[in-house]
Amino acid sequence: MGQAEVISLDEVRASNQWASLRQQLHDHFDQWLDDLQAQLPEPEATLAQITETVWALRQDLTGSLTEAVVEHAHCFEYMRKEIVCETCPCVLTTRPAVPRTVETMVGRIRLERPYFYCRVCREGRYPLDEALGLTPGRTQLDVQKAAAKLVIETAYDEAKALFHDLTGIHLGSERMHTLSNRAAQGLGVLDVAPSREQIDERIDQVAADKWRRPVVVLGIDGAFAPTRPESARGHCLGQRRQRARRPTWKGQWREVKGFRFYLIDGQRIVHLLSWHQVQNEAELGEALKEVKEANLIPEDRVRLCVICDGASWIWEHVQSLFSRLRQVLDYYHCSDYLHRMAKAQYGDTQQAHEWVEATLTRLYLGKISAVLGGLKRMQATSEEAQQAISNCWAFLNQHRGRTHYLQLRRGGYPLGSGGIESANKFICHTRLKRSGAWWYELNCNQMLALRCAKYNGTLDQVFVRHQERLRTA
Repeated sequence: MGQAEVISLDEVRASNQWASLRQQLHDHFDQWLDDLQAQLPEPEATLAQITETVWALRQDLTGSLTEAVVEHAHCFEYMRKEIVCETCPCVLTTRPAVPRTVETMVGRIRLERPYFYCRVCREGRYPLDEALGLTPGRTQLDVQKAAAKLVIETAYDEAKALFHDLTGIHLGSERMHTLSNRAAQGLGVLDVAPSREQIDERIDQVAADKWRRPVVVLGIDGAFAPTRPESARGHCLGQRRQRARRPTWKGQWREVKGFRFYLIDGQRIVHLLSWHQVQNEAELGEALKEVKEANLIPEDRVRLCVICDGASWIWEHVQSLFSRLRQVLDYYHCSDYLHRMAKAQYGDTQQAHEWVEATLTRLYLGKISAVLGGLKRMQATSEEAQQAISNCWAFLNQHRGRTHYLQLRRGGYPLGSGGIESANKFICHTRLKRSGAWWYELNCNQMLALRCAKYNGTLDQVFVRHQERLRTA
């Protein structure tokens, strides 16, 4: 006779529980098949008719299956009879179960939760809610996250229609607006920034098989967003039963200042971190300081440079924060400056175009001294031209150390600020500049924070933070 195999009591209980769960799942599936049979068209239905029927009933199946799995995984919480109060030593006994229905991406989940109440502290508790990590309200975090992914890409009404078509869940545009704003409440640059480990991983991928350290570019620029004043908020509750009228408030275009860190990898760029808000220069400088103090950019492993237009406040911020940083004046912004000067001197003539092309070629070859000398010798044709020549000379002389374009090209540095310009487009313009859209400043900044989180690859961590904040509230 062979030796008998010894099976522990825990293994027997686990196998029995799993068998019981399987039976429950089969029962739910059989019930769903009955519903499917009742609603399925004629036996010779087309594939489109069959898939439409299954699609309409799919969440009834997945929701009921999830309910059974929840009951199996948390059977102890369902059978709990007493708990100890968290704030006093009272032992609380269970009260009649309280039903709750929550909306998830797999369907509606119906829960029968044991309820405990402390008469001393006057507080009630649902241990099952805590064990499941439920968020307040009917709509759970996975639905909120899915809705936010649509909201940050398209208008609220369009997002509402798409969300219902794609998920089968009814979620109003106002509700989507409220949920997304709550998730973005109080977000700062470090809340939407990737971790140092994630940035190091992207740098390692670009630096592989290269003999020089990769170039990390800091671009700083502004865009404009349509905003409305706080006085435009209505004070009447509910829907207004009156004809539409022209608003009494006037919109204002506010500057969205932002910065972007990205890697140069040959002919492409690799995004690292963006932060855009309706903010002033000091607030943008404070956000840059937070990135610096968090040590998110490994300055010892990369060659860092900043590229932007001639705004003096930008250079002041970056010089005070990053000591080893190459400064680059945007070549194309410089070109625009030269075109305006040539028009004042020569008018809209062929000579003006020839002078600009020759001057830009000298700058491209790093001959800034020759350009400045030529401006000094230039004979002005009018007082306006004299002023334009003086301003151009002062501008180029002020940024003389930032226009060594030949050395910059040899070092692999960019000459144009296309990286930050494209960030303005896909973060700010694409979502905010829509027909008829006027944003309150707070809502505008919250939308910008969510869009930055999306392109930084940190939208999941934003919702983890949101869930933790809801639990502690």
